Amino acid sequence: MSSAVQVVEKSRPVVVRSRAESAPTVDLSRILRAVALLAWRIFKPTFAIGLLVAVWEAAPRLGLVDEVFLPPFSTVAQAFIDLVRSGEMWEHVSTSLTRSATGFSLALAVAIPVGVAIAWYRPVADFLNPILELFRNTAALALLPVFILILGIGETSKIALVVYASFFPILLNTITGVRTVDPLLIKSAVSLGFSPIRLFQKVILPAAVPSIFTGVRMAAASSILVLIAAEMVGARAGLGYLITAAQQNFQIPNMYAGIIAISLLGLSFNGLLVALERRLSRWRAEPSR
Repeated sequence: MSSAVQVVEKSRPVVVRSRAESAPTVDLSRILRAVALLAWRIFKPTFAIGLLVAVWEAAPRLGLVDEVFLPPFSTVAQAFIDLVRSGEMWEHVSTSLTRSATGFSLALAVAIPVGVAIAWYRPVADFLNPILELFRNTAALALLPVFILILGIGETSKIALVVYASFFPILLNTITGVRTVDPLLIKSAVSLGFSPIRLFQKVILPAAVPSIFTGVRMAAASSILVLIAAEMVGARAGLGYLITAAQQNFQIPNMYAGIIAISLLGLSFNGLLVALERRLSRWRAEPSR
């Protein structure tokens, strides 16, 4: 009996799979499309910035604009490098960054709770809306003399102006975000027995994150721009002071170097906030392409 089984087993064909058949197939076209898409995403902003730099470099050298008032980009870049090497640029950037971050953080800590309270509790909205409507229609820079008269010409007035300019974009977008949460989500959470605190924590705030971060990004831009204007009046350090001092001393390349530093600072702020928003909004489904 055993010999018969051995004969049958020997007579069975042996199937040998090659490595190419056993290994999983790689979709080469899909990889190439992903690489091409990544390269295009990098190329578009790089090309736009490179074109701007090329026009900036060529226009003064070709006599299209006065080289005294608009130096070539290479001259401005060299002035920027010299300021960085001397440490002067870092002194001004750190001063402006400290003021802006302090005022922005204070506005963030106050505006989000107030916005949630206004959006969720009708009596709070009825009480605060007239005051908020009065002040939100008043430009921050129009109140700069008032802040200086009341708080002095030092750091307090500049930080207070940043708080004022940053407060309303965060507040208004927080109110919009909380009020536009899908009612079905709220009803579902209530039917599951969520307490008010857990309802805010698990449903309302996550759903309002995109709208809140829109206001946060607007406030970050406002905090830098308003601060630069405030530093042009009665400051001894900061990017606004650097630009004003360079303009008064006719150091035009240094003035443009300060403007570039402001742009880089704003881009860094925005990039950090976008990354934070993506991390806090990971629960959202990616849009289909």
